[in-house]
Amino acid sequence: MNEALVALEHEFSALYAPIGRPSIPPEKLLRAMLLQAFYSIRSERQLMERLEYDLLFRWFVGIGVDAAVWDHSVFSKNRDRLLEGNIAARFLAAVLDQPRVKKLLSTDHFTVDGTLIEAWASLKSFKPRDGSDEPPASGGRNTEADFHGKKRSNETHFSTTDPDARLYRKGPGKEAKLCFAAHAAMENRHGLCAQLSIHNPITQSEPAMALCQLDEHTQLYTFRAPPASPAAVGEPRAWAKRATGNLAPAARESSTSIMIPSGSAG
Repeated sequence: MNEALVALEHEFSALYAPIGRPSIPPEKLLRAMLLQAFYSIRSERQLMERLEYDLLFRWFVGIGVDAAVWDHSVFSKNRDRLLEGNIAARFLAAVLDQPRVKKLLSTDHFTVDGTLIEAWASLKSFKPRDGSDEPPASGGRNTEADFHGKKRSNETHFSTTDPDARLYRKGPGKEAKLCFAAHAAMENRHGLCAQLSIHNPITQSEPAMALCQLDEHTQLYTFRAPPASPAAVGEPRAWAKRATGNLAPAARESSTSIMIPSGSAG
């Protein structure tokens, strides 16, 4: 990981102004956010509290034993800056480009799948776009709400807490939640994640995202010349009917085999 952060030095420099008060090094912010993901820490405030006393966390982030940790609000501004610079995708690409990792990857056999990630936004925040909802009578902002019998859709409503989240259900009979769609392409030989993306589950279908990810991986991590498409791609059984018009024709053009697991759909 150290080599990957060094490789991103120019990208980090482009995100910050050359003058003004020194900011928190983005390398330390990325290390702290990795710890937050690895240990399932729910908030930046809790992460900073953990950094106060955990010597292992301090060593990983690069903070001295007696050094003061920064305020949790630092993440608010810097997270947007890192997202605008597409640092997360570049960091993953830099890690996969390391010699010790590169030899574990191949462009031959992959498995693609998608899931839903629940947004940190309450269904109470899903309100009409025209502002026709009634104001709470009492009890402050977090009052009781009854959605029974009301029709709500992404065209007429949006989340005031997280406008990018969408109301979506995973399948027939499942409850609708405010969520995002996550898509992963796994390299089968060593079980490494080669591509990961978060997207809108309505405007971008799972088969279409799978094709984009495999194309990006082929372009970025091809270890032989000329560039070759994946030899085989495994897809969920539930995609079989939906993917016929998407994955199958593209697979035939690139001589890629589509492998569907046997048994009932999970």
